[in-house]
Amino acid sequence: MAKIDVSISSLVNGSGKSELLFRVNVNRDIRLRVKSGIFVYPNRFKNGVIVLPRAEDGKGTRKEMLDASTTLSNLTVSIINFCETNKSITKDELVVYIDKYHNPEKYIQKDDKKEPLCEMFQRYVDGWLDTGVIGLGRKKHYDVVIRELTRFFIINGIDRCPVEDFNKERILKFRDFLRTEYTLVEKYPGLYVDMNNRNKPSKERSQNTIAEKLLLLQAFMVELESNDIIPVSPFRKIGKEKEAIMKQQYDEPVFLTKAEFNMLLTKECLESLQRVKDLFIVQCCFGCRVGDFRRFTFDNIGIEEGIPYIHYLPQKTHKDGLIRTEIKTPIIRIAYDIIMKYKGELSNNALLPYYPDGNGETGYNYQIKKLLEYCEINRKVAMFNTTLKLNEYKSIYEVASSKIARKTHVDLMNKVQVDKYAAGLHAKNSSAVNRYTNMGVRERFILMCAAFGDEEYRVDSELGIKR
Repeated sequence: MAKIDVSISSLVNGSGKSELLFRVNVNRDIRLRVKSGIFVYPNRFKNGVIVLPRAEDGKGTRKEMLDASTTLSNLTVSIINFCETNKSITKDELVVYIDKYHNPEKYIQKDDKKEPLCEMFQRYVDGWLDTGVIGLGRKKHYDVVIRELTRFFIINGIDRCPVEDFNKERILKFRDFLRTEYTLVEKYPGLYVDMNNRNKPSKERSQNTIAEKLLLLQAFMVELESNDIIPVSPFRKIGKEKEAIMKQQYDEPVFLTKAEFNMLLTKECLESLQRVKDLFIVQCCFGCRVGDFRRFTFDNIGIEEGIPYIHYLPQKTHKDGLIRTEIKTPIIRIAYDIIMKYKGELSNNALLPYYPDGNGETGYNYQIKKLLEYCEINRKVAMFNTTLKLNEYKSIYEVASSKIARKTHVDLMNKVQVDKYAAGLHAKNSSAVNRYTNMGVRERFILMCAAFGDEEYRVDSELGIKR
């Protein structure tokens, strides 16, 4: 395979930047030295890579250097692919290729100018955000797919692929690329240089993850079809295979049973595990996503008829533009006692002493695993192994995370609620039932106390217990 060494010119232009130089070793007989067309500040190029400043430093902003680094990564991979298909390449041909990469409009006939698919995709997504069709959270998911699609095109030598050339076969190849991309990281390191280790593909993506990404791409193609940009979405031509590649499958839900939750409540813990025990119990009582849980302060507490409750806009669905109604969850006595235990001890009006993100030893998920293991909550649960195509059975503490708190809450609540269609007055899923009734904080509080086996209580305006 061709190899590229990068160095920097000693000449500095009027902006204080120098041009990067390429030494392209095509094979034993062909070694070419060419200008890259990429300019960087000399103090930002070390050991063959562009070093990003931690912040704006006045000598080459972070954005400038990030753009240059991304261009360097994409261009070097593109040149290597070009050399692999043109073993007898000359210096003049390589110079033209690099210039064409930087200035594609010079080489495209005006009557045949086509916008690359990824650029069009990004333009549509940005427009959807600006017009409120999607929220910021959903846009981030689209942006990730666009970056993955860009890497797919570069690695396959079809960079700047127009939408008209994106057909059924390329969708299926992109699906395989998503599944096995982790095997390409070492082969094409330049494409991943700006990604942190957490975001670099490190294992085979699951079928559910791939299906979610393909659904986003399909939504874009449907939009192009409805706007007459393309005659028909290529997804419509996949046929029977479509169901297989777009299907999402889930393991059986993993949650703590009522007996296991009570075991956790009553178990005396090591001092090192007391904080995670308190946090996990409260999250089980609230049933919220961990992203929302981490943000709670005393400003999120309201009081209605003497019943304290947490109110918040769920971060995930609110940012995706799917919901604008606040969630109101009563605070049962178990959670109240834990919250009041830490009141006054924390800065920034925080509700609880939250753990940082991540799965390291100081992370919340890691600590949850240790807590359940210590409490001997080790019931075996089935987890599907996508490689072996069969279920593996693991102790629940091995697979535990903050998600198990949400699932535990939902399961406990589900077991105490009467089926609202049980009277038989309306058909299953009838919207009329929801129009006729509204469960307030008081009704939810009664149900939650029943679900968790807790006693009802009331507070005053200062959150003190009423006697």
